[in-house]
Amino acid sequence: MYCCQRTIMVYSSWRKIATLVTILLLLDFGIAELAPNYTFMHEATKAPRVSFFDYIVIGGGTTGIPIATTLSANYSVLLLERGGSPYNDANITNAKNFGLYFLDTSPESPVQQFVVEGVANGRARVLGGGTSINAGFYSRGEEQFNMEAGLTDEALIQDSYKWTEKVMVFDQDVQNWQSAIKAGLVEAGVTPDNGFTYDHLVGTKVGGAIFDKNGTRHTAADLLQYANPEGLSLFLHATVQKILFKHKGSSKPRAYGVIFEDTLGKKHVAYLKRRKNNEIILSAGALGSPQLLMLSGIGPKDQLDALNINIVLEQPFVGQDIADNPLNALFIPSPIGIERSLVQVVGITPFGSYIEAVGGFNAVFVNLSDYQGYTPEKGGFIYEKINGPLSKGHLTIVNRNASDNPSVTFNYFTKPEDLQKCVKGIETIIKTVNSEAFSNYKLANMTDQDILDLNMKIPYNFIAHGNTSTSLEQHCKDTVRTVWHYHGGCHIGKVVDDEYKVLGVDSLRVIDGSTLLNSPGTNPQASLLMLGRYMGVTILSQRITWEKQFAN
Repeated sequence: MYCCQRTIMVYSSWRKIATLVTILLLLDFGIAELAPNYTFMHEATKAPRVSFFDYIVIGGGTTGIPIATTLSANYSVLLLERGGSPYNDANITNAKNFGLYFLDTSPESPVQQFVVEGVANGRARVLGGGTSINAGFYSRGEEQFNMEAGLTDEALIQDSYKWTEKVMVFDQDVQNWQSAIKAGLVEAGVTPDNGFTYDHLVGTKVGGAIFDKNGTRHTAADLLQYANPEGLSLFLHATVQKILFKHKGSSKPRAYGVIFEDTLGKKHVAYLKRRKNNEIILSAGALGSPQLLMLSGIGPKDQLDALNINIVLEQPFVGQDIADNPLNALFIPSPIGIERSLVQVVGITPFGSYIEAVGGFNAVFVNLSDYQGYTPEKGGFIYEKINGPLSKGHLTIVNRNASDNPSVTFNYFTKPEDLQKCVKGIETIIKTVNSEAFSNYKLANMTDQDILDLNMKIPYNFIAHGNTSTSLEQHCKDTVRTVWHYHGGCHIGKVVDDEYKVLGVDSLRVIDGSTLLNSPGTNPQASLLMLGRYMGVTILSQRITWEKQFAN
């Protein structure tokens, strides 16, 4: 699971090169082209029918963009994104329109929807990936994530975080309601008060945001300004249907190209140039990466045989142990109007529940009548998400079309430890609501049972249940929602090695949330952005070192 001895030895020799590469990227290419006027970004309909590159990155999301941007400093890189640009959609860029895209079920929507166990879910289909559709909260992952991900260079970890934060992340102006949440959490025992910090610390804190002071979202696509315009080619609405492999004799299968399709249904083929160390990097996310591996012939034999897919490598672990962190919310009506806000404060409990809040708007997009006479402008949602989780499911492909969603099972709350974290999280929310610090925002005559019963009537999901909360355990099960923090399906140590190379084949890596054992931190985007940059620098620096050795 952790970095192998060979990798550790290489680190010591390329650290100076890594630093040099970072400086060059910041100075030489940092202001080469500003978003959204990228000369290297085009619709896939304009792509050549056949092309050749040193690296092909599949997925222009949270990890794919930092990887492609970094590698473009020295090599030719093709970045393929199945969605469109985030820049021309006010529902994405403007904080006031947060979440409206979840109501868009068209084929052009930036969110591809699906339902799992009665819970409405959404998969990003837009340049920037999850950073284009999430609630924007930015908080770094815990040390456990670095260990599980095999990231051993602390200086590079910090540099990679800062590389992202310089472009994407902003301080937040915390107003009255969120301040009351913060003080209430501390009063409820989520201590200490850690003030403002990006770091993952037990207690209550204010974090960063990818929305600036004007309410404009800054997605991973903004990191493309770091790219070398001469080294990067980016195509939008480019859906990769298959990774191509060569297999000679007893050698391992080698990835050598991809087939992708544009919006007109025309197919294009991109090949790796015939140079040692050229690679395809799969960064299509926890759903897309295992799905594409299977469609390309790497996966469980029974699934591949069922769809008549030629087996490149029988790999039973592809699609296994995929997970989603369950979220449970309580709408708390207020006697007074509150400011509209997305997530600004988080309570990081010692028992594995993370508590956040959004307020002043219809954050769950239900009919106004579902609020039982209350209004979302006078109230807010305080919710808890459990860490881990221990409950895991699996992913299977249902056809040979990469544009369609695979079938997914998450098995929400099947592990009792997960359910108890939710119960403790709900208890902590109730303590926060009953705190002196929050008293101005709670209706005086509303009991804890009133709050729970009200929330049983709000349609958080499609699960049939009663209108009365009989126990917190049942409440958690009945009101479960997603927080879109999908991970797993291509785990380190089972599908990829500690350098994210796919086991059993050559010239292919998977670097994204599908490799993670647990969702990092309170919100994973910071860690995934860092992972993309970290691995981009690692791959680039190791290759420069190797080429210098053979050049001398």
